[in-house]
Amino acid sequence: MNRKWTRLLTASLMALSVNAQAATLLVGSYTDNGSEGIYRYDFNARTGQIDAKPRQVVKSVSPSWLVLSADQRQLFAVNETPKGNVSSFSLSSKGEIKLLNQVPSQGDEPTHASLSHDQRYLFVANYAVAPDPGGSLVVIPVARDGKLKPVVQQARHTPSKVNPERQAGAHVHSLVLSPDGRHLYASDLGADKVFIYRYDGASPEHPLSPAIPPSVALPPGSGPRHLLFDAKGRHAYLTLEMSAEVVVFDVQDGALTERQHLPLTDSKDAAARAAGGLHLSADGRFLYVSNRGTANEIVVYAVGKDDGQLRLVQRRSVEGDHPREFALDPSGNYLLVANQKSNQIVVMRRDPRSGKLGDTLQKLAQQAPSDLKFLE
Repeated sequence: MNRKWTRLLTASLMALSVNAQAATLLVGSYTDNGSEGIYRYDFNARTGQIDAKPRQVVKSVSPSWLVLSADQRQLFAVNETPKGNVSSFSLSSKGEIKLLNQVPSQGDEPTHASLSHDQRYLFVANYAVAPDPGGSLVVIPVARDGKLKPVVQQARHTPSKVNPERQAGAHVHSLVLSPDGRHLYASDLGADKVFIYRYDGASPEHPLSPAIPPSVALPPGSGPRHLLFDAKGRHAYLTLEMSAEVVVFDVQDGALTERQHLPLTDSKDAAARAAGGLHLSADGRFLYVSNRGTANEIVVYAVGKDDGQLRLVQRRSVEGDHPREFALDPSGNYLLVANQKSNQIVVMRRDPRSGKLGDTLQKLAQQAPSDLKFLE
């Protein structure tokens, strides 16, 4: 091989190495205290460092939850405000974000959204702080050009009213599709239930219909928040925000059957009970769950290979206040936490073999971060 080809091969290998180390991090935030909206950062997977200067800042009002399309060429954000909105953005091949359009969510304080597997509909959870009219689930069509159309379907649930302050109305907190895309699960904190809907993309006016059974009940006053499926759809994991617990379900034909129920904290102080997000490692061997309040920690569980049951591995402080969300980076070597009330993103080292979280590598100042998504 002559020197010219040697230099070309070396340059190509170096470029591949750099690309393998680089990732793009998108940060959603609340904008009522200085943040401007969506932030696009460079993340170095070799060092575990977020570039202190964002590559791009997209002005948007409280884009608290972000959703990426399957091809990562479109981005959707819920604008969590009274009389909420939902925004659609395009993503260029270089990651540049550009607003396409915005539509009303037909509800208050939308907190979560997910995209149907056929990319035709965006399902939005209107949490709604006020009990009247309360929260709702809405279905928003997505046009071929990525723009959002007006709401075509809305569903409301009956609250449990167990907690007179927090459950006087329905509060839909998250909407999650099954891995096969056939069912949508609505976790309603105000109703103490997870509602189950069948999805039919061929029915444009009413793509959702109640499944059989139509819901699964959780303990009174527990407040279901976020649901997560394993890759095969055999098991599901649910956080109960108000009781600070995690529930393991077996899944069959869309139905959820409880298998295990674990507390996230041993504290009897109600202020320590504020379960948040949860994520599985890419290999499915470990589950990470956030607990906010006075606990402010990530709880790490090992996942049973066959039965999906959880075994406690570690409790790790987030070194901040109110871990609204967190994310594992594409390499699996780091976990990033969005500490909303202490205005920072904390990067922790992760051991893929043991699942344990190690040293804190960075604390990046970021006003009111609420969601973290990686472009791969």
